[in-house]
Amino acid sequence: MARLNRTQIMEGVVASQMKPANELPKLSVGDTIDVHYKIVEGDKERIQVFQGVLLADTGRGIHRMITVRRIVANEGVERSFPFNSPRIAKIDVLRRGDARRAKLYFLRDRFGKSRRLRDRRRGLKHVS
Repeated sequence: MARLNRTQIMEGVVASQMKPANELPKLSVGDTIDVHYKIVEGDKERIQVFQGVLLADTGRGIHRMITVRRIVANEGVERSFPFNSPRIAKIDVLRRGDARRAKLYFLRDRFGKSRRLRDRRRGLKHVS
């Protein structure tokens, strides 16, 4: 029987903690998404939906994080979610946005119609 080294043991533990690829959708920066997040209050548990634009997708594997931004009462609210967290019930893609950058931090300074992104459709190459 072969002896496992530390790296193989760590990879096995990480692989067991990750969600299956078919459970979560393929996301790209600029998409408008609904993140259904489990909230625990005392002994009760409920699901809260956070809808916004995907600003950043950082890390990889078990360390992958997504940052979602939305506007509430004319104030920008950003929230970062661990992508493989067991608290994320599901993620729905509502609209595919066409972004030409990896991080959309410039949207923080914009308001009104200039905050909107183009819809990804009709002849654009990277439609998934």
